[in-house]
Amino acid sequence: MSWFYLIIAGIFEIGWPLGLKLSQTMATKLPGIIIAAVAMSFSGLFLWLAQKSIPIGTAYAVWTGIGATGTLLVGILFFGDSASIGRMLSASLIIIGIIGLKLFN
Repeated sequence: MSWFYLIIAGIFEIGWPLGLKLSQTMATKLPGIIIAAVAMSFSGLFLWLAQKSIPIGTAYAVWTGIGATGTLLVGILFFGDSASIGRMLSASLIIIGIIGLKLFN
């Protein structure tokens, strides 16, 4: 169950940079700030739950890795960020690292 909590924490980790991005315009400033605050809260809660049985270093690395690669994908899909080969290769290395942390935990 802890790994499930960690994945949920990582997904919520994607929400707070998204909320901060949305808060950059007046039309979505308040909703963006609310999304960021709620996402941060739930991300922290689920990370806390996951760390009950997953080592802190592993949990933190997986949490930030999911957040980083997920945010990269959100940026590409919804905000026109670059999807260059180098960026995709770099994100793939993060994902490989996450898988390795799970396999060798």
